[in-house]
Amino acid sequence: MINIENIPILLVILPLMTAFIIPPIGLLKKRYIYHITLISTFALFIMSILLLNQILVNGEIHYYLGNWEPPFGIEYVIDNLSVILITLITFVGFVIVIYSKQSIEKELCKNTVLFYTLFMLLITSLLGMVVTGDLFNFYVFLEISSLTAYTLIAIGPDREALMGSFNYLIMGTIAACSILIGIGFLYALTGSLNMADVSLIIKKSYDSKVIHAAAILFAIGFSIKIALFPLHIWLPDAYTHAPSTVSALIASLMSKVGAYAMIRIFFGVFTIDFFTYKTPMAEIISWIAAIAIIAGSINAIAQKDIKRMLAYSSVSQIGYIVLGIGLSNQLGITGSLLHILNHAFMKGCLFLAVGAIIYKTGMRNIYQFTGMGKRMPYTMLAFSIAALSMVGVPPFGAFFSKWFLALGAIESGKWIFAIIILLSSLLNAAYFFAILERAYFGKFFATEKEEAPLSMVVSTLILATGCIFFGIFIFLFEPFLQSTAVSLV
Repeated sequence: MINIENIPILLVILPLMTAFIIPPIGLLKKRYIYHITLISTFALFIMSILLLNQILVNGEIHYYLGNWEPPFGIEYVIDNLSVILITLITFVGFVIVIYSKQSIEKELCKNTVLFYTLFMLLITSLLGMVVTGDLFNFYVFLEISSLTAYTLIAIGPDREALMGSFNYLIMGTIAACSILIGIGFLYALTGSLNMADVSLIIKKSYDSKVIHAAAILFAIGFSIKIALFPLHIWLPDAYTHAPSTVSALIASLMSKVGAYAMIRIFFGVFTIDFFTYKTPMAEIISWIAAIAIIAGSINAIAQKDIKRMLAYSSVSQIGYIVLGIGLSNQLGITGSLLHILNHAFMKGCLFLAVGAIIYKTGMRNIYQFTGMGKRMPYTMLAFSIAALSMVGVPPFGAFFSKWFLALGAIESGKWIFAIIILLSSLLNAAYFFAILERAYFGKFFATEKEEAPLSMVVSTLILATGCIFFGIFIFLFEPFLQSTAVSLV
């Protein structure tokens, strides 16, 4: 039996060891690496369920590496916020592995071993960022995630993938430098790297220019990492030219962990008092997020390439999440947390569905989707569910996250943000309904249906089911999200 108290470190060790054993096994029996990755990610998901149950019953878990108590040693902390992301990463990662077998064999037939090695390293780093309570340890995992993401994008079949990866590398390096210097400023002032310890010490130094500079550097770094407008310029090319499985993985998980990091640092380290009252950061971030919501949607409408359209849609959806952070009240943060979950499922489903269409037909131009609802009915069903959720049609999940965000805006007296949320939903409808109209009401010229392989269709439908689940059964997890928001504010 696994000791629950040891799961925090196992969440990092298991995928890391899997990444190390995949290359030698791949040299001997290449066909086994998929099954090893599948088993590993499933085991991680089971661990996340055990952790979730532990948090619900007994509260948060603290794990001290090498039995060195903080602030002298590295501490792993599992609380309400982190367990949400752990469960999300492990489940979506497992579903994407199911999907990946056929897709990767076609797109990256010569690089399957490299793909699965990098995949597990990325899962390792994402989980590491979520569980760690140490600032420098967080930075190490952040860099691992960035390096693996750059490479995963670069191994795409298109030559443009290299340029997309290079642009991401340049912007990601700027972001990493900003975050590292911010961590250095905090260490210089507090003499500690433990997040909880730093939070206690800087309460006495809110007026320090060093603290203000560190906060600005963190804001810039995280804004680049999550592609918050106008620092999103790396994202469209990266999402568009990466392999379909990689696009789904990065779009559904990496930006969500970045949003988690923003919440953890601003509310857990700098505290909401500093973020909201001592500085105008919350107000500035709210307005930038509001602009991002509209700008991303307008850019998405102008696209013809379906993956590029989804990329700009992500810029808009990230705006929703950051808007909730900027509102800094219980309803706003609840909406932000809920949208982290919803967007992971929605955007993951959309990219998997598009990947299945490209796999089967090679089509990427939205004007070629005529009759696709009859040609690939199950794939387009999943696409339609995720698209309707993105628009905010009840009872799908995103309706409720937008609802909470609008209530949070009204509660804070900022009605303009509620209006922007409504306007953005109309813009979302403009570009998604145009695709659905072609897919279901256009003429079907093919002689027979031609669906993608079963593993691709099933995994896409699983994420589509999640879009429905988070809407219909919101009463099951809303109290948990509300209590998490309360603990943050």
